[in-house]
Amino acid sequence: MKKKILIITTGGTLACVPDEKGLTPGLSSKDILSYISDITDFYDVDFLELFQLDSANIQPSNWQTIAKTIYEQYMTYDGIVIFHGTDTMAYTSSALSFMLPNIPIPVVITGSQLSIMNPLADAVENCRCAIHMAGSEMPGIFLAFNRKVILGTRASKVRTTSFHAFESINYPYVGEVNSWGLDLRRSYIPGPRGKCTLETKLEEKVFLIKLVPGFDGKIFQLLFEQGYRGLIIEAFGMGGMPTLSSEVIDDLKDVIQKGMIVVVKSQCPYEGSNLSLYETGKIALDAGVFQAYDMSTEAVVTKVMWILGKHWERKKIEEMFYRNLAGEITLPDVAGNSYKGV
Repeated sequence: MKKKILIITTGGTLACVPDEKGLTPGLSSKDILSYISDITDFYDVDFLELFQLDSANIQPSNWQTIAKTIYEQYMTYDGIVIFHGTDTMAYTSSALSFMLPNIPIPVVITGSQLSIMNPLADAVENCRCAIHMAGSEMPGIFLAFNRKVILGTRASKVRTTSFHAFESINYPYVGEVNSWGLDLRRSYIPGPRGKCTLETKLEEKVFLIKLVPGFDGKIFQLLFEQGYRGLIIEAFGMGGMPTLSSEVIDDLKDVIQKGMIVVVKSQCPYEGSNLSLYETGKIALDAGVFQAYDMSTEAVVTKVMWILGKHWERKKIEEMFYRNLAGEITLPDVAGNSYKGV
């Protein structure tokens, strides 16, 4: 019997058509099906058209709608595929990973760098990989692109035009299409630890800052006054903060004491942060920041939004942040070694 797959469409480049304003999502599910029928013939496929959005316009409210739709449908299907624009795809895959803990089926998000109408497009191959991953019986949230499968919380878009647009940040690919077929690295895929729940409440007042030389810490207070509850700082190197003047750290400490949650990560996408190594990192830890270790920017942002949507008490927020919920973080053990908890 054929496995049942639900394909949810949200727009994106894959579904784009040209008009006088430029490329814009416009292909219907019927249009898309005509290009991938040789793949879908292996499965019992249903389509659900949810949005027609360029993913630059995807908002947290859209994540909530997608998560709710998946939760309402997952018991009916063996797997779910989401067609999505590439610009914010990694944010969506991370957000869904936190909002749908213990999802018992594969949920695979994909898209393309060219419209599926283009004869040179990567769209059909990405659809092929995603649909077969959805039929793999391997539970979790995943991103499939360029014949690679990435854990949902480890994906990041790192190239704008190449078909190899996404990388798995500080974590192995969990699957790859090669001469063996869909070759899965099952030991790197965290399994369900309980019943699937829908947890969609988010705090949208979360801000991301990248430090540059000459940075003025007064922006911390301005953000706090604008109601921001969470702040992610992409600091230098291992997570260094400017310390020649005390003003930046004093401003940081002030907003933390007032209740803002601040996370520091490295600007470098690979190999992670270690704020305990240099004085410029230790002083930030002493001010009360959390450190992101090897998390991607997309995972940090969405995890903070999700945690702050659930909790107000700092102790509980810290406990949740330093818990590996969906394979998103490699935590050090008491000896300083790294392990990948689940």
